[in-house]
Amino acid sequence: MTNTTHEEAEMLRWAREYAENHGWILNPDEKQLATVIRGLVRNRNKFGRAYCPCRLRSGDEEKDKAIECPCIYHKDEVENQGACHCHLYFQKP
Repeated sequence: MTNTTHEEAEMLRWAREYAENHGWILNPDEKQLATVIRGLVRNRNKFGRAYCPCRLRSGDEEKDKAIECPCIYHKDEVENQGACHCHLYFQKP
């Protein structure tokens, strides 16, 4: 990712470490990866939490905890579909 902010670089570092700890990789498409990372940073700055940018918030903080990255769905999605819904985390080829 080029031309990233400090916040985006930190989010990317965190996401990469999380992926490595689970035996996954991040989206190899740099443009899509940058879009997801920017969305996570935007949501954290706007709402106080890094909500998945591909999911809709309900506005109920308790319910929305389920869609804070990494969301409660991501492990099953990666296992069953090869990638999470946001296309942040992927199974290794």
